[in-house]
Amino acid sequence: MKGYLVLSTGDVFEGTLFGNLEACQGELVFNTGMTGYQEVLTDPSYSGQIVTFTYPLIGNYGVNDIDDEAIRPACKGLVVGELCTTPSHYLSKNGLAEMAKKHGLGGITGIDTRTVTQIIRENGLVFGKITTDPADLPDTIPVTGQVEMVSTEEAVHYPGQGGPHVVLIDFGYKKSILDSLLARGCSVTVVPYHIKYKEMKAIDPNGILLSNGPGDPKEMVPYLPELKRIIEAHPTLGICLGHQVTALIYGCDTGRLPYGHRGSNHPVKNLETGKVYLTSQNHGYMVKEESVNKNLLDISYINVNDKSVEGLAHRHLPISTVQFHPEAHPGPSDTDFIFDEFVKQCQLIGEKTYA
Repeated sequence: MKGYLVLSTGDVFEGTLFGNLEACQGELVFNTGMTGYQEVLTDPSYSGQIVTFTYPLIGNYGVNDIDDEAIRPACKGLVVGELCTTPSHYLSKNGLAEMAKKHGLGGITGIDTRTVTQIIRENGLVFGKITTDPADLPDTIPVTGQVEMVSTEEAVHYPGQGGPHVVLIDFGYKKSILDSLLARGCSVTVVPYHIKYKEMKAIDPNGILLSNGPGDPKEMVPYLPELKRIIEAHPTLGICLGHQVTALIYGCDTGRLPYGHRGSNHPVKNLETGKVYLTSQNHGYMVKEESVNKNLLDISYINVNDKSVEGLAHRHLPISTVQFHPEAHPGPSDTDFIFDEFVKQCQLIGEKTYA
């Protein structure tokens, strides 16, 4: 069925619809990964967005039962150059078009994704609509409250194998983060983003992990006082949005990147060792380097391409953060050791500092 990708810039692309044939709209972003489309589409950090895949052929290895990062996709749709309808992989259960239809995702194929990507790079914030009407313009007002849409409503506990007890504060976490902790023997309790210090004290964990998630980190400002009390009582690791929220807790400022970091080959430099790692990333906001209080926080990692802040470490407390995804799904596993360091910290620091 013929359809169109209509952009807020006025550009219109004709293609073929698949998945949910009703019109869908959202912020238009691009992901540069060659593989990992299933993980990308089920990553809650893409909530409310339409994802353009820059790799020309998407869907060639199908969709399986093990690589979903959430129960269902939170994104609105996907844009691909060429959709493979005959996938081949021993784990494949169905095709990408079937996945899109099952979950109500709008899809369009036959699009010049290189040109779409250039438009996003040149214009920054771009909205798109997948529709049957080329004159059907997308809304241009960003959707707010995305974390509330994807966070768990109540605590869920996952038993471990003798490791420390970690509370995962859910801003829209990826299952691979949970899996990484469970693989190290941790017991994990996933809790809502708005958890109170008193509730955390009752759980009495060995460590805290602030997860990834969608949207503007400044939407979390009302929750910062409680989160500050929580993380200062435990070893803490912040990932992606969790990194940005931690930065806000300590007086840093955040802002939009020109067009975001979304892909699986972003080079990041460890400022202590000088070593460069390839990382998986998915974010549209960053911590502003000039706002970091160097008397309180050390910048531990920077992005090699644009020098943006990719990691922070508290100078006096066992609190560290990374902007990239050490669980690496999809992407390289260069920085998987960050989970090992965090778990070791949780094991070493047994004495709580509750007020």
